[in-house]
Amino acid sequence: MKKDINSNRYIFMYSTILVIVVAALLSVAAIFLAPYQKNNKDNEKKINILSAAGIPNVNTDNAKQLFEKQCTAMYLLDDKGNVIDESGKAFDTDLKQELYNKEQGKPYGLPLFLINTDTNLAYVIPLQGTGLWGAIWGYIAIAADGNTVLGANFDHASETPGLGGEITSEGFQKQFVGKTIMKGNKFVSIKVQKGGIASLPEADRNHAVDAITGGSITSKGVDEMIENTLRCYLPYFERIKK
Repeated sequence: MKKDINSNRYIFMYSTILVIVVAALLSVAAIFLAPYQKNNKDNEKKINILSAAGIPNVNTDNAKQLFEKQCTAMYLLDDKGNVIDESGKAFDTDLKQELYNKEQGKPYGLPLFLINTDTNLAYVIPLQGTGLWGAIWGYIAIAADGNTVLGANFDHASETPGLGGEITSEGFQKQFVGKTIMKGNKFVSIKVQKGGIASLPEADRNHAVDAITGGSITSKGVDEMIENTLRCYLPYFERIKK
């Protein structure tokens, strides 16, 4: 009996020490890898911002250099379109948290990136929304006229491959280029049209793109994400037009 007790005690002590050692190693690994993970995340963000603005051939090797060259300013905006920060804090600002703060009536700042495309100035706006199974997000670039879309890209956490997951496809994203978010002086956003833009009156087709076949809920999520986010930035565009 005593032998069994000693044996159980040994197993317990061994297991406890093993758990502590493994936890310590994982903690050290996490601390060590954190800077590399942040660098990769930042690089991906720079690629997405530049690509939305129409900068060609952006990749992990040149993203940092191109971003430093092409990004002329990073702003945080308040609800009236005023620039409240231009120190670069916008890059690390979590739009999801800021939109939550807005809903709660708390102070918030909207990140905006100014990208010089050599032929145009692009205002790149981050997007945050919800698809069928989870979060969707992306970037949309508006030209200096505060109206014309220069480009867009989207990503998702868990949309269905071949259906809602097609928001990441080049074919879907290219539809946004050249579309306009204003109809005269009225904000109309860019609709993601179920049944395709051919189902719309011709006067409305430049403010819409074809929805994804079989991905109607994700398409609706993209539609709402663009409209809800762009509406927050309208006060800024009204200011620059003046």
